[in-house]
Amino acid sequence: MEPGKSPRLADAPITVRHCSTLEEYKECVRIQLVTWGEDLATPSGLFVVARETGGQTLGAFAGSKLVGFTLGLAGFHEGKRIIHSHMTAVLSEYRDRGIGRMLKLAQRNDALARGIHLVEWTFDPLELKNAHFNINRLGAVVKRYIPNCYGITESPLHAGLPTDRLVAEWYLDSKRVSGILIGKLPQAPSGAGRVTIPADISERKQIDAAAGARVQSEMREQFLERLKRGFVVTGLEIGPKEASYIFERAESAAAEIATK
Repeated sequence: MEPGKSPRLADAPITVRHCSTLEEYKECVRIQLVTWGEDLATPSGLFVVARETGGQTLGAFAGSKLVGFTLGLAGFHEGKRIIHSHMTAVLSEYRDRGIGRMLKLAQRNDALARGIHLVEWTFDPLELKNAHFNINRLGAVVKRYIPNCYGITESPLHAGLPTDRLVAEWYLDSKRVSGILIGKLPQAPSGAGRVTIPADISERKQIDAAAGARVQSEMREQFLERLKRGFVVTGLEIGPKEASYIFERAESAAAEIATK
């Protein structure tokens, strides 16, 4: 930084902590509005409900400014307590600084401190950058595919397509997650199954919704068939032209995703 110049707020160190006031929750709503638009915004009252019922709202702050957040709701999976991570957003000018990862790791630490070993969330399988983050960078696996989870919306992000979603299951203290978080990437199992889609599908669906719908329909059929047969998504490979979701049998993946 040159002498006499003040540091930009965008360059300020990021800290992550719990949000707890109505003013902070309203800022979370504002971030939603600029990220997704009004059609997908969650009202501030739900943040209060999350706080009072065992959920969590973790905020990323640059100085005193809220620049990102993750909202988690209390839930159950097979009779055990979990956190359902409903949404995570970071202001555009603060992206690509690792803030999303900071928020998820804080979410993991908070859950484990409370004896919760699983965090779940949904994501669009056509958004490959997000899928890579969830599967390869965090170590989540996928056992469920929900067709048109939220209905067809008017959001331009969805390009008029059904809101098909994968359910990320993040086994917080499993061998898989613990290894990935320290940079130990798992090897794709031999004989693994694959579902392959165009690597530019996120951009392509915005230009040609009909082509996006065809890719989504074919992918949905393959995912549902493989998951029904007991396969689990444990990897994602992205090349110049194609991206492949990697499947392995649930029994083969069981030891790596078992929690303590």
